[in-house]
Amino acid sequence: MDRRNFIRSAGIAAAAAPALAAPAIAQSAPEIKWRLTSSFPKALETLFTTAENFSRYVAEATDNRFQIQVFPAGEIAPALEAANEVSKGSIEMCQTASYYYWGKDPTFAFGTAVPFGLNARQQNAWMYFGGGMELMNEFYATHNLVAFPSGNTGAQMGGWFRKEINTLDDLKGLKFRIAGFGGQVISRLGVVPQQLAGADVYPALEKGTIDATEFVGPADDEKLGLYKVAKFYYYPGWWEGGAMLHTMINLEKWNELPKSYQAIVQAGCKAANGDMLASYDQKNPGAIKRLVANGAVLRPFPQEVMAACFDAAKESYAEIGAQNAAFKRIHDAMMAFRGDAFLWQQVSEATYDNFMMAQQRKKQL
Repeated sequence: MDRRNFIRSAGIAAAAAPALAAPAIAQSAPEIKWRLTSSFPKALETLFTTAENFSRYVAEATDNRFQIQVFPAGEIAPALEAANEVSKGSIEMCQTASYYYWGKDPTFAFGTAVPFGLNARQQNAWMYFGGGMELMNEFYATHNLVAFPSGNTGAQMGGWFRKEINTLDDLKGLKFRIAGFGGQVISRLGVVPQQLAGADVYPALEKGTIDATEFVGPADDEKLGLYKVAKFYYYPGWWEGGAMLHTMINLEKWNELPKSYQAIVQAGCKAANGDMLASYDQKNPGAIKRLVANGAVLRPFPQEVMAACFDAAKESYAEIGAQNAAFKRIHDAMMAFRGDAFLWQQVSEATYDNFMMAQQRKKQL
């Protein structure tokens, strides 16, 4: 080729390149603005801030081309209606606890926590590598949703009680604010479960509308001031061994996103998931010491109560599974995973933790 013609051709190609590339980039990274409604108020800092962090991660990864505005519970949707609004398409996404929608289908509970289920590490392992996320998203799709883990509180406390729980008889007639599957199980022992959003818990306990409440753990419970109206603080929250939150997205909106944005959303959810658990692990030790200093009386649930609840949970699983194929399928998968997970952790984590906790009781730590 003639040298002058080659240079001329190359110059034309170079000049044309930006004109061709710009539309391609614009198509692959469009400017998008979505809304996210949380099921939690701003006052519950760790929960709500995790959603804000997720939004920031997505914005930074897309040079602010994908912006997600975060709203606290009640501002654009009621706390316990977040996923329902997303399913309808009136809001693009939400941060919520899947088991809040237990009333629509008990299968929703497996996304957050079920009685005597998985701890936080096991929940992550099951979701990411044990097929849990695929199973849950098959179910969520029937409600026009897709969801990704985006937070975990770790094992929760059993809650605040006005009176001591010494026997099973002490549970009978107790009006207890408890969400999801746990409420159905403990009702078998005579408890009257109540489902209330976070902002409504303190006034209900103060007025005596309820006799006891569980919420999360020391850091959040301290912010709610629950120790001021009920002094007995029980543990563990056997219905929430590792309570996982999700970012739920309208399925149609999700399918419209560029693949690169989908990948960024999933990465942002993973980051938020780790953030929340680490934050709680940092905050809870100081909070529980302050609660005790302010009059909270720590009590373990009696073994009689724990054993009765465990048996009641198994009965509930069997009854619901006999009528709900999706529930049974996911239950069987999770419980098979649970058996192997606890077999391993009693060799590794539990042995190490028990030794170190013994040292703490000897004041060696």
